[in-house]
Amino acid sequence: MPLVQVNAAGERPEPQGGAARLGLLLDRALAGLPPRAPIAVLIHGLKFSPSVPELSPHRHILALDPEERCWKAVSWPRALGFTGQSRSEGLCIAFGWESGSNVWRAYDEAARAGLALARLIEAIRLRAPDRRVDLLGHSLGARVALSAMAALSTDAVGHAVLMAPAEFASQAQAALRSTAGRRAKILNVTSGENDLYDWLLERFVARRGDGPTLGRGLGAAQANWADLRIDDAPTLAALAGLGHRVAPPDRRICHWSPYVRPGMLALYAALIRGDLPYELLRTRLPEARAARWSRLLALPRVELSLPFAGNAPS
Repeated sequence: MPLVQVNAAGERPEPQGGAARLGLLLDRALAGLPPRAPIAVLIHGLKFSPSVPELSPHRHILALDPEERCWKAVSWPRALGFTGQSRSEGLCIAFGWESGSNVWRAYDEAARAGLALARLIEAIRLRAPDRRVDLLGHSLGARVALSAMAALSTDAVGHAVLMAPAEFASQAQAALRSTAGRRAKILNVTSGENDLYDWLLERFVARRGDGPTLGRGLGAAQANWADLRIDDAPTLAALAGLGHRVAPPDRRICHWSPYVRPGMLALYAALIRGDLPYELLRTRLPEARAARWSRLLALPRVELSLPFAGNAPS
């Protein structure tokens, strides 16, 4: 059972389709799981609905074999190594929630889904007290992950990968003060490709006191926080030096590059499977900051091909 599908029903976690009770589903999924095998919860962002078949994340990025045929329909579970070939691969939980198409409603719903996710993690810990759960969330899915962390009273979260998070730094700081947040190892994946989406969140969704989004990063002040800016050449060089080659950006605007860019999901797989220690990654990453719109407004690269002169100096 490499993949379990669970949805947020308001503030409660429920199995997809209601075929079994959550407790029985988790008992079966956790039975015989090797001690070092990861338990990962994957959380989608905006414009998905588990209750609407054509919008279901379980037929898209959270599926082993996505039915949707588009460039964004990359199977997260399969790319992270959850293929069903062996129980040693670990347990993958595809977590769906009602994110719809209204960003204001979805932003509020993400906090409620975070409470459902916290209850799911507590149910896992009840059955496996010594295990930690890794979280990987994209866009508003990162808000779901941070909201869950803020609600947990135990150190239940291992790694938390936030991909182009649609959340504010103030909310992340609050999550970091929780018991789970103080012990989690957090990777904040940002890029200038996402500047437009960060600006829209700050301009139209922010409330008083929210401040900047996580696209600006938190810096190195937190020992368990690392900002990974994937449109920064020295950062990509540092990753290559660690044995993880990530394709450079090829778009000025892209909200999905943290998982569609070749090499990104393999990097997360190495992180949650222990092949790339978080502390090593954090210490090797350069501090990468750029002014907003620097990528969007950058001049296009022009390569000139000069005629070859056989006797010209080399």
